[in-house]
Amino acid sequence: MRTEKAGLSRGLNSRHIRFIALGSAIGTGLFYGSSESIQAGGPAVLLAYLIGGAAVFLVLRSLGEMAVASPTAGSFGEYANRYLGPLAGFVTGWTYAFEMVIVAVADVTAIGVYMGFWFPDVPRWIWVLAAVVIVGALNLVSVKVFGELEFWLSLVKIVAIVAMILVGIAVIAFGLGSGHVHVGLDNLWNNGGFFAGGIDGFVISFAIVMFAFGGTEIIGVTAGEAQSPEKTIPGAVNTIPLRIILFYVLTLAVIMSITPWQQIDNSGSPFVQIFAGVGLKSAAAVLNVVVLTAALSAINSDIFAAGRTMYGLAERGHGPAAMRRTTPNGVPWVTTLVMIGALLFGVVMNAVVPGEIFLIISSIATFATVFVWVMIMLTHVKARSQMSAEESAALKFPAPFWPYGQIITLVFMAAVLVLLGFHEDTRVALEVGAVWLALLTVVYVLAVRRRTGAGPQSAPAGAEAGTDSEERAGVAG
Repeated sequence: MRTEKAGLSRGLNSRHIRFIALGSAIGTGLFYGSSESIQAGGPAVLLAYLIGGAAVFLVLRSLGEMAVASPTAGSFGEYANRYLGPLAGFVTGWTYAFEMVIVAVADVTAIGVYMGFWFPDVPRWIWVLAAVVIVGALNLVSVKVFGELEFWLSLVKIVAIVAMILVGIAVIAFGLGSGHVHVGLDNLWNNGGFFAGGIDGFVISFAIVMFAFGGTEIIGVTAGEAQSPEKTIPGAVNTIPLRIILFYVLTLAVIMSITPWQQIDNSGSPFVQIFAGVGLKSAAAVLNVVVLTAALSAINSDIFAAGRTMYGLAERGHGPAAMRRTTPNGVPWVTTLVMIGALLFGVVMNAVVPGEIFLIISSIATFATVFVWVMIMLTHVKARSQMSAEESAALKFPAPFWPYGQIITLVFMAAVLVLLGFHEDTRVALEVGAVWLALLTVVYVLAVRRRTGAGPQSAPAGAEAGTDSEERAGVAG
């Protein structure tokens, strides 16, 4: 076969997919961005993570239902194309690729911040450039090697988080190395109250909270390269609630119990700050290695997800044909190089505005992330509405709480987008998002629709699910 049609390889098993999802979801948003959400909402950010996590779980279950029923490269962009029309598929797919670029820029930015723990006088952009080169090279290997690498990188994060929680509990219980700060659970309500940031701060914290959950939808992207999607996808999706409680809520509760929330700043990872603050310097150094590993893992997953999404777009004629080119090992190398080139923008940003970049980038990423989630939910609603009662009953992995849970989640996601406009620092996300969506629409109308001959609506679901989907499945196999 020609190089551009060699196709993706199904080299990801259940273990790989679960940890790829962890790699993308448990990264900079938790290890670094949590300081921003804590500053905004105070201890009440714990409630924000629970609420946001519940909404994301419903998004993932809706995506999981579609992915199990029809595993395909490109995932939700393909589903939006099928059920909402080619324009929706085009906008959703490219917005997700854009999201992964922006999230990856945030991740490489965090690496520069973490390296400042040891080398405060070295310019941040140097570390950012090194990270882009290393992770980019790793993504050009086979998908199986990528899956193994991500498994071990994510395992390091999980072990470290569990260890941090256990050590943190010991510090709280026995006052180990308490230094000059008060340690105790009462830090969650004695420093201005649980809602210390006020209702406004609590609401604003959702901008960072939802950014932290960005990347979990990569579970759907992996469907095209999963060995047994009907088994691996449900297993990965159903573990999300436990991850949210353990890795976000419990972890941040320990952090704010050891160090009063108002003393946590964005000069580094709060994970490192808390142990440095109570005098456990060696533990702080070890954790800094861990958060570096976490950031590299997240970038690894970001490049994977964006590359596979752009590959799926090219398969539908929604992207340059060159993006279908793969290595003999089934890696879409052109899209990987595109991602590496985009990440070099992060190097420039870290050289020009190192102090302001993270909040700006995370806000834009939140817009792109939530927009994609909204499109996933709208696609799921349209797909379900076209099913008969018998077809719905035959679903192997049906989303729960249909249809009320989906409606509530859509309202919540829309509210998150609106609240971005109420804060001066996050308003830029709506401005950039509006320009991005307008640009995509113009490109689609002037270039893509003419080339593909697509009308405003896609073909009927049954037709596309037949011949076209079978052809794509053959390409992905």
